[in-house]
Amino acid sequence: MLKTALILAGGVGTRIKTKIPKQFLLANSLPILMHTINKFSHLDQTILVIPKNHFEYWHSLCVKYNFLAKHKLVEGGDSRFQSVKNGLKHINKNDVVLIHDGVRPMISKNLINKSIKLVMSNVGVIPITPVTNTIRQINGDESKYLKRSSLFNVQTPQCFNCVDISKAYNQPYIEEFTDDASVFEANGGQIKTIEGEDNNIKITQFKDLKIADMLLKM
Repeated sequence: MLKTALILAGGVGTRIKTKIPKQFLLANSLPILMHTINKFSHLDQTILVIPKNHFEYWHSLCVKYNFLAKHKLVEGGDSRFQSVKNGLKHINKNDVVLIHDGVRPMISKNLINKSIKLVMSNVGVIPITPVTNTIRQINGDESKYLKRSSLFNVQTPQCFNCVDISKAYNQPYIEEFTDDASVFEANGGQIKTIEGEDNNIKITQFKDLKIADMLLKM
């Protein structure tokens, strides 16, 4: 059974407010996406899903930074859901697949390997971290305190048997599909959670880029 990383990098940097899509910005002198791909280099295969109009730019970056990590480019879709679906078509159904955000470059190989060991038939594995801030739910003028001890942040990679998650992605898209686990559960799959990592942040704002740059230099 082979292990495949499916890395999604279709963002355009709206929240980080840069002309260059955030996945191509530099952290510790290397584009963020290259750091991410390197973390999965011990697996059998890496599939990188990016918009078609980013292919040429990505190739130029690989030349500029002499980036030789083996990976296959797949064209992304109009949404994350469609991009995952496109990527899964290029993976053997007998593989274990780890679906990961391209802008989470601090993922550890330890967390990757732990996820792979725990995945089972019709059981997906996702990393989570506890919510530490006080949380309130707002509905119109109504404000209600939520007990944070039962609330957790969800991270990637989210790990599945490819045959199971591919079947789940044959469903029609609905707004409740905010990650791969929600798609999987809607198709009858079960989710096992494991302890995530505080450093496994998603770069969405400029301050996140600064933190990533610092952590990658350590």
